[in-house]
Amino acid sequence: MKFGLAFASSIAQEQDDSLELCRRAEASGFESLWGGEHVILPTSIESSYPYTADGKIPAEPETPIPDPLIWLAFAAAAAPTMRLGTCILIVPQRNPLILAKELATLDRISNGRVELGLGIGWMREEFDALGVPWERRGARNDEYIAAMRALWAGPHAEFHGEFVDFEPATCSPRPVQDNIPVLVGGDSDAAIRRAARLADGYFPGEGDIDRLKGLIERLRVAAEAEDRDPADIEVNAMFVAQLADPLRGVEEMREAGVGRVMIPAFFYAGDGGLDRLAEFGETVIAQSN
Repeated sequence: MKFGLAFASSIAQEQDDSLELCRRAEASGFESLWGGEHVILPTSIESSYPYTADGKIPAEPETPIPDPLIWLAFAAAAAPTMRLGTCILIVPQRNPLILAKELATLDRISNGRVELGLGIGWMREEFDALGVPWERRGARNDEYIAAMRALWAGPHAEFHGEFVDFEPATCSPRPVQDNIPVLVGGDSDAAIRRAARLADGYFPGEGDIDRLKGLIERLRVAAEAEDRDPADIEVNAMFVAQLADPLRGVEEMREAGVGRVMIPAFFYAGDGGLDRLAEFGETVIAQSN
């Protein structure tokens, strides 16, 4: 089982704190570091957050949400053996050519350690503030991924779509990896179909083991409908309630077909947090592999 430290960038923003977190996570046996994203948190949010019962995002206006790609570039040097991922990047909000360059650069300087976890966004107010159309953001996302993959594949790429249109052009440097792995986040039918159609991994927000099994089964059916082997799509799953009995939780996740558990870094914020993280490494990660 692989262990990722999710939302790591949100508990360490200063240089010394970030360096210590990266080094302690690496030493504790975590395999990957992940940064989340919101460019802004509007003061008034009427959009419903999909992962809480009341539809409210568990964040305050001053909750730090550093840019994940910039933070991960720092982490690439601070933790030279760890994978570096986004959980998640809101791809439809970004220019795909610039994003292709940013991701390729990060993959190059980290020697091929980048994973792109993506979502299409749930907060309309953020799209409005950025001047990005809310409608058809799913189709926009999918086309952006295709355009970036074309740029990563080789020189003189061209792409002609509804949202992206460019004549032959070269984006260099290109990633070390043949293709930067794409993980699709979300629990909706559309997210599952998107994962089955174009992703290397699936990252649902659901952590309850029984509901998670249902999502994994739906992913299997969707992948087979796309003539894909479901085993080629790695499942990443949030590890929250399982912390009450983590060794049992790891085995439940393993039996369900999860390849990587994602431990929210928020559990290790504040005084003594990194000592608790190290203890988790000793008592859970070391005994689970």
